[in-house]
Amino acid sequence: FFFLFFNRKTGEPPLINGWIPYLGKALIFRKDAYKFLLDQQKKFGDIFTVHIAGRYITFIMDPFQYVYVIRNSKQLEFHEFANKMASKTFDYPALSKGKFPELKENLHRIYQYLQGKPLDIISDHMMKNLQDIFEWKCSQATDWETEKMYKFCCSVMFEASFVTLYGRVPAADGHKVISEIRDKFIKFDASFPYLAANIPIELLGATKKVRKELINHFLLQNMSKWLGGSKVVQARQDIFEKYELLGDYDKAAHHFAFLWASVGNTIPATFWAMYYLLRHPEALAAVRDEIDHLLQSTGQKRGPTYNIHLTREQLDNLVYLESALNESLRMCSSSMNIRISQEDFVLKLEGNQEVVLRKGDWIALYPQILHMDPEVYEDPKEYKFDRYIENGKKKTTFYKAGRKLKYFLMPFGSGISMCPGRFLAMNEMKMFLFILLSHFDVELAENKAVRLDNSRMGLGILLPDVDIAFRYKLRS
Repeated sequence: FFFLFFNRKTGEPPLINGWIPYLGKALIFRKDAYKFLLDQQKKFGDIFTVHIAGRYITFIMDPFQYVYVIRNSKQLEFHEFANKMASKTFDYPALSKGKFPELKENLHRIYQYLQGKPLDIISDHMMKNLQDIFEWKCSQATDWETEKMYKFCCSVMFEASFVTLYGRVPAADGHKVISEIRDKFIKFDASFPYLAANIPIELLGATKKVRKELINHFLLQNMSKWLGGSKVVQARQDIFEKYELLGDYDKAAHHFAFLWASVGNTIPATFWAMYYLLRHPEALAAVRDEIDHLLQSTGQKRGPTYNIHLTREQLDNLVYLESALNESLRMCSSSMNIRISQEDFVLKLEGNQEVVLRKGDWIALYPQILHMDPEVYEDPKEYKFDRYIENGKKKTTFYKAGRKLKYFLMPFGSGISMCPGRFLAMNEMKMFLFILLSHFDVELAENKAVRLDNSRMGLGILLPDVDIAFRYKLRS
């Protein structure tokens, strides 16, 4: 420990090494990363390096310095790290330029289908599929129906997303087939934090078997039978066909990875948005009034037998719905924005500060610290559904120490690592809540606190530590 600490180069941040070989501070970080990082900030200031499971990660805690990390995308790279982790987690070959020239760039270009006019098209399909699923559920709900909330959100969002992206399973038991895929997905997803932490899949029980079964669902002979898939998935299929070295299993693994990217964080984010609304009657009333007003002003009727259509502009103008959703994202997101230094490099920061980095060093931003900063958000542990509204309009100005922040809400990453599907994800969650609250009376069926499960610290949206019962019935 002393050797490592005192052998730091001039300009390198303080090193928090830990006394356990290889693990360093991994165990205490995994237990509660938020508290650990705040404690280190008090001791060492806004920049320090932590030894975590064989990696030396330099954390930049001051949000005003984020921009200097984000803008140095040439020296501080993200995609290589993400590709290595994804290929190992989802069992496809790494996207090496020698073996698969321009595959990474071609796949990245496909995200144009999740923006602009193509986004409107896929959002319309998602809206229709959500309504079909809710209508199917309504046909079984003659009075109050009680379900577990996370299970409900998972069921609806998984099926709607699957059908929107990959198409309908034409078999008579199409719902059952998708439910079977969903159940396997949940089992795999439970092991995702361990796979992301580089734990060999052979040590994770049946996870390897479940992953293989999931990937096999996306083999061409199965996908070719599904009807009405999206352009984004079709474009991915077309690109994969150009690479002879990609086997059928490898292509299927890529499709499975895309499914996980589409729902792995959206499902728990939908749960938290719904949970917080039901826990706060004033928030529920405000969002429902906004929804009812939109339906009335556009001459649309609510109810499972009516087809509701929402334009992107109408969705964007639901300021209370968006604020409530952003507030739940602020409280439940825990993504760690990672960059890897591509060379020995001096990172220049605001105030003539410099950080000496070695090639291969990891740099990390941890936005949860920002999201829970009482200087930025008054009473940050309290849910305030209208926190992102000012004078009836969207509020986009937040301050720390009297200075305006460029970055104040970062649930989808930042810069080159920002989630390309974030616009679709926001639309999906808004549409889910819109249909739920326009069709149903909903309320919690048990009074218990649901807390964040910290096992996914740094990996995106945290899951609930327990599920909770709620009940719903058709609105009169």
